[in-house]
Formats: sequence, structure tokens, C-alpha cells
Amino acid sequence: MTGGLLDRRFFLKKGITFSVAVLASEPLHASTENYRQPWMEKPGEPFSNYGQPSAHEKETIRWTMGNSMAKGNGVSWTPLHDLEGTITPNGLHFERHHNGVPQIDPQKHQLLIHGVVKKPLIFDMDVLLRYPMVSRQCFIECGGNSNTGWRDEPIQTAAGYFHGMVSCSEWTGIPLKILLNKTILEESAKWVIAEGGDASMMNVSIPLEKMMDDCFLAIYQNGERIRPENGYPLRLIVPGWEGVVNVKWLRRLHLCNTPTMARNETSKYTELLPSGKARQFTFVMEAKSLITNPSYGYQLDKKGIYQISGLAWSGRGEIVKVEVSADGGKTWVEAELQQPVLSKCFTRFRIPWNWNGESTILKSRATDETGYVQPERKELIAERGKHGYFHYNGIVSWEITSKGVVSHVYA
Repeated sequence: MTGGLLDRRFFLKKGITFSVAVLASEPLHASTENYRQPWMEKPGEPFSNYGQPSAHEKETIRWTMGNSMAKGNGVSWTPLHDLEGTITPNGLHFERHHNGVPQIDPQKHQLLIHGVVKKPLIFDMDVLLRYPMVSRQCFIECGGNSNTGWRDEPIQTAAGYFHGMVSCSEWTGIPLKILLNKTILEESAKWVIAEGGDASMMNVSIPLEKMMDDCFLAIYQNGERIRPENGYPLRLIVPGWEGVVNVKWLRRLHLCNTPTMARNETSKYTELLPSGKARQFTFVMEAKSLITNPSYGYQLDKKGIYQISGLAWSGRGEIVKVEVSADGGKTWVEAELQQPVLSKCFTRFRIPWNWNGESTILKSRATDETGYVQPERKELIAERGKHGYFHYNGIVSWEITSKGVVSHVYA
């Protein structure tokens, strides 16, 4: 038994597709009543200079939470439960700000690269725009995403509003190694201190090896110039690593031989383990998956075939497998992965499910190309204790009642 989950090979053997099977399960009614609607009786709206979502989609928004004492300090979550595919629209990409969104004049913005280099350099935006660029789809996830999973009681809110501090875009910009090589690095250079141009001047330490590998300076996001809340006019992209190192409004790269031990790598992003030791510089975001449909807030109206859909990602590389359970983890069935499957990028998974109307629990677990398997919550807590706040990637469970109501549970 697999809890009603239907492997796509089931449909192939029957010579039908999943979509046809769903349609076949529903009665079709044709009617000519109300065939012509009011909007068909008059000309539509005129052209606009920049397209906006339909007014009927006004509930698909970022949910924001600020600090009442410091207005510019807070977060916003991407509504993953309302989205499909793998690319996050620019206006829905999650945010994390420490002192508001700076309104930077790109004609005055500069990037300084200095420290243990033989040739310190300053680049303005006009110069940077003349360099060769690359495009890459990758996710950015805040290290504090999903941190309510450490709590004793499961939070009851929409999936994107406690797992949505992660988004995925196509970023376009300059491979960082091109600029670093121009400065002629000293042999003692081992770390890079990246600093933002906002009022908090946030800075973090990143190993030079990573910076020379796949990091780049993004100027465009999903084809347009990066928006202010996501780092305009220049953002550091560190594929697969925690969001805090993807410094926005980048203004300075300081080469040195040791990390700076800034606030966001000492008092934050350092966690006490049950052994008494502490985790520090845990940059990589481990494999994770999340069923977004159905999830909290959804209502199953009747028995029959539904599509289970969700997202998986890993900072280690490609997702190679996502398994789904519809019986609380007793049995698992491999879901279909939407192509293309890209390294350090969102991967959409889907699987048909024949709900029998009984109460059950849905789960998903991801496996990446290194063989790492997303852990159960109890395994994560056994390893890291309950003092954690960052890097929560435990399996998420959704309970479906016999009335079709979906809630978040620990199972």
C-alpha cells in the first residue's frame, strides 16, 4: 500500500496521462448560458509602461514582519503556496533588511576591492556593465528560514509564511574571479569580507576558495535590473550558501587572511550543540523539500485524484530524488521532477494521489547528488538539540482530516 499515491509509470502502463485521468474522474457539463461575459462587450484597458498582476490576484503577496523599534529591520516571506514552477517573480522574492532599503544612485555607486592584493581597484557601474556576464538560476535561502520548526508546537500558517524566506531567480552578472584576478591576489589571501552599502553596512566573511569558484556580482534578476529591496544596483551571489552571505548593495570586498568575526558569524549563525560545542561557518544550505499543494489553508472537497506538488532544493548541487508519503512515512513513492533539474536551484516535484477520504499525513523528503537525505525532524533535533535557530531542514508533515482540512503537524 502506498496511501493512494500513484507513480507516473502507472499511467504509462495504462496508456493514459495523469491530466486525462483527472479529467476522467470529473463529470463534464457543457452550457451556452453566460457564454458572453461583460468584458467581452467593450474594449479592454490601454497599454501600460510596466505590467502589474491582475487585481484578482491581490492576495498573492509577500507577508512582511518588521521590528517595531527599528522600522527598517525585518523580513518578508515569498508566498510559495500560491506559486507554481521554479522561478520567483521579482516582486515576490523574500526580503531581509537590517536598516531599511537604501535608495542608491547607480551613477554614484562604486565597488572597492582591496586588502592583501597587489593592485587595489575601484569599479563604478558603467565600468562593470562592460564586463562579460553569465546567467544562472539559483535559490537564495535565509539561514533562519523555517526556524519555527525548532519550536515544541507546530506553527499553523500558510506554507510560504514560515518556509518562504527562500526564493529562486535567474541572476545575471560578472563572475567574481575575473575582478579578483585583476587585483593580483597575495598568497596570504584566504578570506573575503563582503560589505553592503546600506545604513547598517552589514559585513560577512566568505572563504576565497568559494568566491573564486562560482560566485558572481549580479546586476540583473530575471532579466531586469535588480530591484532596490534585492540589492540594486549590485548584489553578491553565493550559490547554495546561506542568504546572509549574498550581500546586497555590495560596496566593498576586503581580502584578508582570517575571517572578520562580525556579528553575523559570532552572536548570530553560531549554534550550541548538545555536546557543548558550537556550529560556526555552516554556510551550505542542506537538501530540503516542501509540499506546497495541498498545504495549510487548503480544503479537499471530495474523494478522488489530486496533484501533490512542491519544491526541493539543495546547496550541495542537484536534487536527484524526491519521495512522497501519504501514510505518515510508512511507505514512500518517488515523485516526478520537473525538467530541467539544475544545481543549487529550485526543483518542482509532482505526483498524483488518489485520496480515499480518510485522515492521513503527507510528507516529502529530498535526496541530492551527494547522497544527502533530508532528515526527519526528530533526527535533526537529536543531532543538534533544541537551541537551534538556523539551517532547519527537517521533513514537513501535513495532516489531512476526513473533512479535507489541512494542518501542520509533527509526525
